[in-house]
This record gives sequence, structure tokens and C-alpha cells, in this order.
Amino acid sequence: MPKRRRVLFAGLFHETHTFVEQTTGLAEFAILRGKEMLSCAGDTSPLGGALQVALIFGWEILPTVDFRASPGGLVEDEVVETFWREFASQAQPHLAFGVDGIYLVLHGAMVSQSFTDVEGEILSRIRRLPRAENVRLFGVLDLHANFTARMATHANCLVAYRKNPHTDARQTAQDAAALLERSFTTGKVPRLLWEHPPLMWPPTGTGTASEPMLSLENLARQLEAENPDIWVVNVLSGFSFADMPETGVSFAIATIGSEIEARGRLEQLSQLAWLKREQGNVTEATIESVLEKLWPLPSGLTVLVEPSDNVGGGAPGDGTGILRALIKHNLNNAAVTINDPEAVAKLQSLAIGARITLPIGGKGSSLDAGPISLNVELVSRSDGSFQLEDKQSHLASMVGDSVDMGPSTVVRHEGIFILLTSKKTPPFDLGQWRSQGIEPTKLSVIGVKAAVAHRRAYDPIAQRMHWVDTPGPCSSNLKTLPYRRVERPIYPLDDL
Repeated sequence: MPKRRRVLFAGLFHETHTFVEQTTGLAEFAILRGKEMLSCAGDTSPLGGALQVALIFGWEILPTVDFRASPGGLVEDEVVETFWREFASQAQPHLAFGVDGIYLVLHGAMVSQSFTDVEGEILSRIRRLPRAENVRLFGVLDLHANFTARMATHANCLVAYRKNPHTDARQTAQDAAALLERSFTTGKVPRLLWEHPPLMWPPTGTGTASEPMLSLENLARQLEAENPDIWVVNVLSGFSFADMPETGVSFAIATIGSEIEARGRLEQLSQLAWLKREQGNVTEATIESVLEKLWPLPSGLTVLVEPSDNVGGGAPGDGTGILRALIKHNLNNAAVTINDPEAVAKLQSLAIGARITLPIGGKGSSLDAGPISLNVELVSRSDGSFQLEDKQSHLASMVGDSVDMGPSTVVRHEGIFILLTSKKTPPFDLGQWRSQGIEPTKLSVIGVKAAVAHRRAYDPIAQRMHWVDTPGPCSSNLKTLPYRRVERPIYPLDDL
């Protein structure tokens, strides 16, 4: 009977926006310890997908710890050190007994107070553990990872999502596990090679259904098909709001073949990205200019997309730009979500149907105009929890099957519905509205705080979709951001 492969599992997932004022502390992480991780097996998260195929492969799963938080500000060092302490205490006894592999669920754009490259730091620490230096180390990464030389040095094979919105996160995690199984059965161990051309794109330029990512992903799949020694070709669009030396577009190849061959393919990808660099540098028109062209508002649902307050990119989700424009233009049958736990708290003792004047939004970023005082009617109140309608959505890659917006209320100001949440929630699933008694298909206007990942939910129901520029920390105009650490020169910050 063949030996059961012993595989350590761990997760550390956070996309860090270093230009927002708030930090991300330990309390904001959902933490699973030891056997608690096994409860994810089969769910829609990357960890759930990897655990499911691990059971099929017959591996002996050795769960350690999983830390997961929504995108946000600079991660406090306590998070990194707590993760490491708990991982090491769980992993060392297994390593002493002997393990065959290590499987990690990572994001790839995590920055803490002391470490610009948290994933690279953790990988290097793992390699320094007794008996871990030569263990096969595989895992899954977000497409928006800012890949680094340390990641390439200390991992054998990390596989990035291939789609944005990230509808393939669970499948990619399973693909990475299948490659680890291939390594077990063939006895071959790949190594990672990496290249980072001097360019970065805002999240609005990184959708994989359009250029330049469409051509880059197609070329990557072609290169995989042409050479069986190349196990995976990763196209990493980077996360431009995480200020670190390696911020930006990069490519990574896991290969068991010639290093010269792999580096040639990396250069081929880099050249294509450079030729298409302007297509990825997407910026938006002002909201005023968009609404002027739309007036009078045509029939059907209009979606106004606000990348500058992109919740999925780490923004506070309480910007007032779209709300102010809706009020100014007297738009009716409209809706927007604002993350404002203070406003929610003030509404808890109010009767449904009662009215109150309170400041809404504008508290999370100094770039915003500040809270807007509105007289509103309380429409509904809930605990803010809902089940994902789309189990393959981008949101599923972050949270699994269920979402917790915290205590939430819906208020109405004239013809505008405002969903107030206590926990910022990426707008990637229509269940966010329907759970609050609002049918999004019957609205005339919805303001969405996103860049690209909302499209799987909203494309099928929108008659038209316009990206608008408003004040906020996730501006697509990267030249407005105060970079300090990114290696220069780099496009589009510099003339190259």
C-alpha cells in the first residue's frame, strides 16, 4: 500500500492598501486554528478547494493556522508575529516527525509595519525551520500579488488566479494542489523563476476579459502548452496600492526544465506587457461629466462604478462622492452602500419608519469631503449576514459561502436608498441587496464601490455601466499617490 503523503496546510491572506489611514489589526482577521481549518473542506474558498482535493489524493492533512482578512490598511506587526508563532508551534512537531509537502493559501500583496514583503518573510522563515529547508512548498496566490524575489527563492511552485474577477480562485487552489501531487508521483520538484518589468497598472486596468491582461493570459497558456517542463506560467498584475519595492506587474514560471528557456519566456511576457502598457493605465471621467451626458437618465439600470473607494482594494467604503452626486442631480430610485458603523449604532433604537438627521460617511479617508448630514427615514434593520448567491464569485475567493456585513440598516433620503453597514463589504454579490429587501434589478441607479470584480454580479443586470472619478484613496491616477518605496523609474509614474 502506497505511503500517505503528509502535507502541512496554512493560510495568510490580506491585500494591503498602504495609502489609507487605518491599520489592520488582529481583531480584523478571521482565524482558524488546527482542525478548525478542516471545516472549510469543500466550501467555495481557495482553502476549501485545496482541502477537498487533498482528501481525494489521500493526503494526511496537517492543519496549522489560517488568517484571513478583507483588504485594508497597513497590517500591524502583531498579526505577522502571531501568525508565525502559531504556525511554527503547530508545524515543528510535524516537521520533526517528517512531512512531504507544505501547502499555503496566500494573497501576495501583504505589507506590515516592519515588512514590505510579508509573504516573502514568512516563506524564508519556514525554510529556516528544522527539516523544512528541502520540503516541497506549493501554494496559491491572488492575481494581484506583488511577486518578489524572496517568494521565488523560497517556494517551489505558487499558482496565481487566472481570472479577474477571481471566479477561478477555488479551482486555482485545486490546480496548485494537483501540481504538488504531480511532484509526489513523478519525483520531480520545480523551481520558480521571476521577472518584474518596470510598470504597474491601477486595478481598473487589470480585468482579464480585456487588454492588456487578455493577451498576457493567452500567451501564458500558450507557453504552458508548448513546453511540458513548464508547470505553470503566472501573470501577476500586481496591486498598485501596496507601496513596496516590487509593486507592479510581474511574471513567474515554475519549471523543471532549462532556466535559460524559462527566462526567455519571462522576457517574452515582459515585452508584450511593455508594448501594451498604455492599455493598462486606465483612468476615469469625473462623475459630473458622466451624469451630464446621461441626463435625462435613460430607462434600465445604470451602474456608477467608483474605483477610488474600492472596498475590494482596501478603501474604507464610506466615501460620499457618488451619494453627493445623486443628491445634487435629484436622482430617484437610486441606491448606494456606505460603511458607517457610527450611523448604524445611532439608528438601533429608532422605530422603522421614523426619521432622523445624522452625518453619513466621509470618516475613513482625508481625501473625502467628509460626512454629509442628511434627514433620512429608517426603512429596515438586520444583522447584515447573507449567503452568497454566486458560489464562484470574486467574493467567494475571499470569504467562502457566507458574508457578515455586521449590524446593518437601510435608510432613505428622498429617492435614494442608502445601505449602511458596520463592516465594509465588497459589492461582488447581489445577495447584499436582496438580503436587505431591495431588488437591484428594479433600481434606476446603483453606486458600486469597486474596480473590476463587481462585474460578474452587475454585468448581467446593468443596461449601462460607467466608471467615475471621485475623491478617494484608490484613485486610478497613480501619479496622485505618495509612493516612497517602489523602485523607480517605473511606468506610469515616470517617463520611460
